[in-house]
Amino acid sequence: MKSINNKIVLVTGCAGFIGFHTSIKLLSEKYTVIGIDNLNNYYDKSLKKNRLREILRYSKKSKNKFIFFKYDINNKKNITGLFKKYNFVKVFHLAAQAGVRNSIKNPYDYFSTNLIGFCNILENCKTYKINHFIFASSSSVYGGETKFPYKESYSSADRPIQLYAATKRSNEILAYSYSHLYKMKITGLRFFTVYGPWGRPDMAIFKFTKKILENKNIEIYNRGDHYRDFTYIDDIVDGIIKSSKRKNSVNKKLNTNLEILNIGCGAPSKLMNCITLIEKHLGKVAKKKFLSMQKGDMHKTYASTKKIKKLLNYETTVDLNEGIKRFILWYKNYYYKKNDK
Repeated sequence: MKSINNKIVLVTGCAGFIGFHTSIKLLSEKYTVIGIDNLNNYYDKSLKKNRLREILRYSKKSKNKFIFFKYDINNKKNITGLFKKYNFVKVFHLAAQAGVRNSIKNPYDYFSTNLIGFCNILENCKTYKINHFIFASSSSVYGGETKFPYKESYSSADRPIQLYAATKRSNEILAYSYSHLYKMKITGLRFFTVYGPWGRPDMAIFKFTKKILENKNIEIYNRGDHYRDFTYIDDIVDGIIKSSKRKNSVNKKLNTNLEILNIGCGAPSKLMNCITLIEKHLGKVAKKKFLSMQKGDMHKTYASTKKIKKLLNYETTVDLNEGIKRFILWYKNYYYKKNDK
């Protein structure tokens, strides 16, 4: 039987970094959130479980309902069952097998989750006539693009240089086909180097902080000659929520209601500057090990934010210095104070 709640949404990957923060934000906006996650072992499962506890705690505090299902998006029967049971007004598809470098080592994990799993969600959104499908793409789709800043044109993302990026670009192409064929309202979001509290342990700022505190060498690829458009998690979530409220914008020439948007600061920082800020807020100098460029790495990411500013009046509010400060405060509280209890 369908739910009669007209503010019920689905968040896939709700125990992930971005899914966790998005779920809490949606609860704060009085939505009922149905969250799914398979809680895989790609990184520390206890971190995912603790994120879930935080969502449930916030749900209780805010008196808005959060219901969790330990489902894999590859399981067609389970996913279809959810769409049958709940009358979702929006679907936030944030689940994916993450990790640029891991995609080179374990490609089948990415083919199954990021392609088959994506199609399971997309097909159900079509079948059950979901009002708006919002999904996570990635700045990595720009791959071999050498014109900066990166703009959301179709041809700018035609040369992904690793498998993770290729699966994300495939998602965008599938979304275009579905929007064109079935008149679906779809928004794809290209996230740029997301960081902040409750972040993923395989990301640079998290790894650097951990190793500096443990007096271990930090590994700096391409001898530090990398630039990243670091974007704080609160700014990412703000972009997700604003994009979910965008007005219809049917492209009459292409006959779609699909928008692909960059969510980034539009101000790339040199990796070595990021490390200097981590050292500053830790009050500790890193032991550095400089290495050559890794296969699949992009030298620079740089988001054009003109489109999202024009369409959604979007601006980032947290700079890298403040964002790293907030992350380190969370990290120390989570890994040190928590373990002292």
